Amino acid sequence: MNASEPTGSLRGIRVLDLSRILAGPLCSQMLADHGAEVIKVEPPAGDDTRSWGPPFVTGTMSAYHTGINRNKANICLDLTTADGQRLLGELLSDVDVVVENFKAGTLAKWGYPDEVIAERFPRLVHCRITGFGTDGPMGSTPGYDAILQAYGGLLSINGEKSGPPLRVGVPIVDMVTGIYAFSGVLLALHERHTSGRGQLVDCTLLDTAVSLLHPHSAAWLASGVIPQRTGSAHPSIAPYDTFDAADGPIFISGGNDRQFRAMAEVLGLPGLAEDPRFATNADRVRHMGVLRDLLAAPISARTRQDLAQALLRRGVPATPVHDVGEALTDPQVLHREMVVEKDGYRGTGIPVKLARTPGNVRTAPREQGADTRRILASLGYSEDEITALIEADIARTT
Repeated sequence: MNASEPTGSLRGIRVLDLSRILAGPLCSQMLADHGAEVIKVEPPAGDDTRSWGPPFVTGTMSAYHTGINRNKANICLDLTTADGQRLLGELLSDVDVVVENFKAGTLAKWGYPDEVIAERFPRLVHCRITGFGTDGPMGSTPGYDAILQAYGGLLSINGEKSGPPLRVGVPIVDMVTGIYAFSGVLLALHERHTSGRGQLVDCTLLDTAVSLLHPHSAAWLASGVIPQRTGSAHPSIAPYDTFDAADGPIFISGGNDRQFRAMAEVLGLPGLAEDPRFATNADRVRHMGVLRDLLAAPISARTRQDLAQALLRRGVPATPVHDVGEALTDPQVLHREMVVEKDGYRGTGIPVKLARTPGNVRTAPREQGADTRRILASLGYSEDEITALIEADIARTT
């Protein structure tokens, strides 16, 4: 088999990716990584993320865009036109899954409300991603990752206790929504084997944000006490925090009593575990500030790599706090093939690894519209018809 052909567990599944920005494209890329044939449809103006830089990989493609759009064919199509909407119907009739994150009502305006999709394409799995959902008090309200981090409570628990609420440093709501959407699509495809019918997979950034509040959500539901920011420390485990070693930050977790005793011995504080203030995890959490002060001096006397290795040898989880460059060149990360290269493309690897039907990286992210002619030809359009459609889209953008 050609190395550029899909070989994963989703080989034979066809996906139409009408989404843009992050959550939808990540979902469809995960499907593509595992063998699905994915066609990404972009409007003549392109996916916004193409311009989200620097850095740029090419003159028209940002690094941001390349990280979530590999393994996909690309077609440029103006869905606001009658021709584009007719073509959309033809594409929908030829795929198993459609992923979209349009503003609520957009597909209906183009002639494809939910009931029409269900009637015309009964086997189609329709994955919809929105900010707040399509109904309810906030239904149809637009939302980006940071907006939902704020609305859903994540900002309130992120940051130092003495500082302001902070956005999580990666677009975690968007990314986890993409992963949830991927899971939902797989669930719907599995159920289709029994019923023969597709269904709507309804994912929202709001639902994701609320789902990520654990353990703070569970604590509030049990106690009614508003959680406070704790920086890198854990509200229910101690020690579980970043400390300053001699040459930089290190993260140490003494998650149970055995690990705490071993950590105390490595740090030259063997009597610490016998102190009644620190006898159990609950005791250590209650005296977290005092404990941190006692640990600070012996930790600061060791280099982060030396201390981390000494703790790991005793079964205590610990690591230097790596920057992104250190993480992406780490021997274990490379061993796990979490950095991949293909035809000049460099990206993160495939995190879901299957032993018998592994996913693979087949193609680099495509330039906008690179596969328009091929895909339209596969639908039966003549060369003249294809040229006319492409020229009409170009004319509308100039």
